[in-house]
Amino acid sequence: MTRLQKLLAASGLGSRRTVEEWIRAGRITVAGRVAQLGDRAGPSEEVRLDGRKLELKSGDLATREVLLYYKPMGEVTTRSDPQGRPTVFERLPKPRAGRWISVGRLDVNTSGLLLLTTDGALAHRLMHPSGEVEREYLVRLRGRPEAPALRQLLAGVQLEDGPARFDRITEVPAEEGVPGSHSAFTVVLHEGRNREVRRLWNAVGFEVSRLLRIRYGPIELPRDMRPGQTRGADAAQIEGLYPRAPSK
Repeated sequence: MTRLQKLLAASGLGSRRTVEEWIRAGRITVAGRVAQLGDRAGPSEEVRLDGRKLELKSGDLATREVLLYYKPMGEVTTRSDPQGRPTVFERLPKPRAGRWISVGRLDVNTSGLLLLTTDGALAHRLMHPSGEVEREYLVRLRGRPEAPALRQLLAGVQLEDGPARFDRITEVPAEEGVPGSHSAFTVVLHEGRNREVRRLWNAVGFEVSRLLRIRYGPIELPRDMRPGQTRGADAAQIEGLYPRAPSK
């Protein structure tokens, strides 16, 4: 028997966090009984979401699909939007089984690499702070920060939801046609709080004018991809997202 949120995540039905939200809301039943956090179940159990029977798989049989999506600006990383804005899920091809789960989010004004998977357990591990999975961004700023501001961002600043910092900051040449009053950097951090990159720069007095995610963990945004395009991860990329078994 497996914890319910882990079983549903391994079956590609949602991330563990999403399943936990369903359980708290009383939307999940197991054998006709409303589920509680901490409940366990097996693949043969009758588990329902809002009355609809769910198809469960064991973790070993869960489909391991991973999709790379070049998210353009203007799209939201949700399945529906009250404001009627386009969502990333409108462009995606259908998976072989299950449904796509986004690995974290990009805000509406941020573009770049978004990973999606049918393996909810993988999505949970890649997003959870304990995994310390690196995210790398290309940032264009209004203005040119001096060394003290960069040192402060590496040492840490206090945001409204706690201390935060960049792991690495590297200046890059400004793009052709970009005003001389702007500057560009790549930054690396290992958590994905809401608008964290923008808020960090704002904390030292700089506004982000463009933000592009160029890497998530070991997977980089391919240089030949264009906004709105998708690409299936190859076997080596998928394998790199899963922890290696210790050698004997």
